[in-house]
Amino acid sequence: MSRPLIGITAYFEAARWGDWVREAVLSPPSYAKAVERAGGAPVVLPPLGPHAIDDYVRGLRGVVLAGGVEMGAGAYGAEQDERVPEPQAHRDRFELALARAAVRADVPILAIARGMHVLNVAQGGTLIPWLPEVLDHERHGEPGGTHVIQVSVSSKLGKAIGDRVEVVAPHAQSVRRLGSGLLAVAWADDQIVEGIELQGHRFGVGVQWHPERGGDNRLFDAFVEAAR
Repeated sequence: MSRPLIGITAYFEAARWGDWVREAVLSPPSYAKAVERAGGAPVVLPPLGPHAIDDYVRGLRGVVLAGGVEMGAGAYGAEQDERVPEPQAHRDRFELALARAAVRADVPILAIARGMHVLNVAQGGTLIPWLPEVLDHERHGEPGGTHVIQVSVSSKLGKAIGDRVEVVAPHAQSVRRLGSGLLAVAWADDQIVEGIELQGHRFGVGVQWHPERGGDNRLFDAFVEAAR
């Protein structure tokens, strides 16, 4: 059986090789390795203009919306918080268009960390721009801190990983209002949404943490199986 082609979003960053420092298309290898372990064929997608997005969606069997810098608040009609790093507007535009096209085409989507926010905003939802401002703690922002996530057992996410999972998921933003067709399917103990799912879609799952890290590949297994 041939491996389904899985696109992974990436970003432009300065990179160095030899004596050269140039802008490069970067993607942490953990995404590609997780897709390959699950039986997929990973392809990195540079965040160029939207002209190729329909071709991507026609050629791909699944899309990973990967993590990265926080989304710009302008994408969901809010003011940019000065505490949030400078957004990458080109990446926001590209990934929002890609997410919408994948939803329309019923192409499986696995949206990770920032990617979950992209999926939510693409469906008309909004974000909490600076999470510590609305909570009385900063546990979500601790780089090495872990917390237990409760998962709906009836969801695709729950069927893949079970009803409880301990994750390391530092993040400064979170879902505020869910986008059209999206359901919250995983929560931290303070009720911050940690997982979402798109109703009526073959596989449209977003998680706040990074399942590509570590040895548990069950979520990627379920995603690539849907892509077959």
